[in-house]
Amino acid sequence: MKGQVSAEMLILLAVVIAIVALAASALMNTAQDSRDAVTDRTNDVLTNTNDVANCRACTTNGDCGSGGTCTDRCCEP
Repeated sequence: MKGQVSAEMLILLAVVIAIVALAASALMNTAQDSRDAVTDRTNDVLTNTNDVANCRACTTNGDCGSGGTCTDRCCEP
């Protein structure tokens, strides 16, 4: 009969939809993990940039003036 859908076709359609749903769920979880990793790395970079921006550059203790010490290329009081 024209226009009828067999039970096998309905089962196959249900299986395909389930597989697509599982794949979408896995992709969403991967995207969430990636977003969290990028956020963490961005925060690390911004923190380090802020530390560098607040640093008075030096190579020796003499660059820091009297009483200052050069630590990790930044003058410390």
